[in-house]
Amino acid sequence: MNNAQEKTVIGVDLGGTKVQVGRIRQNQIEQEYYRLISAKEGKEQIIREVIEAVDTVFNKSVASIGVGVPGVVDIESGIVYDLVNIPSWKKVHLKKRLEDHFGCPVLINNDANCFALGEKYFGKARKFSNIVGLITGTGLGAGIIVNNSLYNGSNCGAGEFGMMAYRDRNYEYYCSGQFFKEIHQIDGAELYRRADTGDVSALEIFRQYGYHLGQLISAILYAIDPEIIILGGSVSKSFSYYIDEVWNVIRDFPYTSVRENIIIDVSESAQIAILGAAALCYDNEK
Repeated sequence: MNNAQEKTVIGVDLGGTKVQVGRIRQNQIEQEYYRLISAKEGKEQIIREVIEAVDTVFNKSVASIGVGVPGVVDIESGIVYDLVNIPSWKKVHLKKRLEDHFGCPVLINNDANCFALGEKYFGKARKFSNIVGLITGTGLGAGIIVNNSLYNGSNCGAGEFGMMAYRDRNYEYYCSGQFFKEIHQIDGAELYRRADTGDVSALEIFRQYGYHLGQLISAILYAIDPEIIILGGSVSKSFSYYIDEVWNVIRDFPYTSVRENIIIDVSESAQIAILGAAALCYDNEK
């Protein structure tokens, strides 16, 4: 634990339908709060709901607040742009609004970047310097840490591997929950339940998914060459049903040292979204 992690901070996970907040001190969540948000309402209504949620865990010991959002952020100014599931949030000066209300520094970033930082500070990537956190859920996103520093890119756009062309679509179509719904017309959770009973067709679908994910991971190895790739998101809960096929693909990777040294693991923290947002505060003080 570094000196920054001795401070009390708040992590805020803003999703398309809810906001979850936690006050963290010495790597422990002291208090937590969750509420649904009025995602289809106006911008000001949702800002008020976020502030009210943070108010439930805020106290005078809080040094700073970190916020993870599912969209594009101007990290310097803390402006949030075009959240897909919150139509009224086209351009929201969220950093300023929160700082004006709470009187402490606020850091805002993309939720995939927060996920990678969360694993770096609180999870399985603590001892590594070069990390990719890969979120596989409704969509696909990634956070990249290079030489212990979060790599945002020039426009907070780094890590959008899902948008890269693959086959007739892109990697997101084949490596997220879209693969199950769009190609096989089945919900990922239902597929998991069937695989759990030994259903042969369900296991085959997961094998196919593992093949596509292995192709994506191979592309990441070429581009980033990390020490570890941590999987998160809803599809990662089915990790055991597709990881063997991922490794089958990686065995053909041409660089021996890369394929022999890469670690692929799955996040185990149910609260990593809150912790990752809080990690923005710690990372800012390095």
